[in-house]
Amino acid sequence: MFFTSCVSNKKMIYLQGAKDAYAVPREILQAFELKVQPDDQLAISVSSKDAQLVQKFNNTTLIGGANNSTTGTNNINVSSGVAYFQVDKAGNIAFPLYGTLHVGGLTTRQISDMLQERFRSQDILDAVVNTKVMSFKVTVMGDVQTPGTQTYQGERLTVLEALGRAGDLNNSAHRDHVLVVREEDGRRTAYELDLRDYESVFQSPAYYLQQNDVIYVQPNKSQRVKGSTGFTWLTVGSTLVGMVVSVVSLIVALKR
Repeated sequence: MFFTSCVSNKKMIYLQGAKDAYAVPREILQAFELKVQPDDQLAISVSSKDAQLVQKFNNTTLIGGANNSTTGTNNINVSSGVAYFQVDKAGNIAFPLYGTLHVGGLTTRQISDMLQERFRSQDILDAVVNTKVMSFKVTVMGDVQTPGTQTYQGERLTVLEALGRAGDLNNSAHRDHVLVVREEDGRRTAYELDLRDYESVFQSPAYYLQQNDVIYVQPNKSQRVKGSTGFTWLTVGSTLVGMVVSVVSLIVALKR
């Protein structure tokens, strides 16, 4: 009881100091936009007031199938005008008429702008292109309530949101050792966050998550692994100590 009462709640509180630091609103210096990566699935829709002008980008002859068919790595929904494109390992997609387009490293806004410029060069001046990432997912592992892979419909997910979707950290988790592992441009990078320190969280490159990020929450040393040698000896030792104390207490009681 003595040692338990000595544990400071500062080890459990998130974003310490944020209340004072953001008492006056502060500008977010870097506006986040998700960049397309290999294996992303993109939904690209094209619309125009004159349907005949965009028909050549949305007919069965060019895209090779009926409604909701599969053509190579691209799933096409012909009736709605939405095409689903798989980004290959080189960061490319195969687009009707235009062939191979490099989209890796671009934002969805930049992809839409690029396609709109191409359409306008084909005299489709009022063409509107919308691009969305349809397969944004991250994995949360370690000492959280519900670890697993999360699929997110959107393009902006923070590490705090992902941990919240995982049910938050368990009481036994290290708040100051949250690891985010990221693969980007053929390189693997690891970032460590201290959830108690608002600057460590908000200023980290890993605050906004990217495709296929892995979050690992480290358990503290009080968490023993069941079945391990250390856990077994701890259990046996605790039992023996309890038995000895019980015997000594019984002897003392009988002598009174």
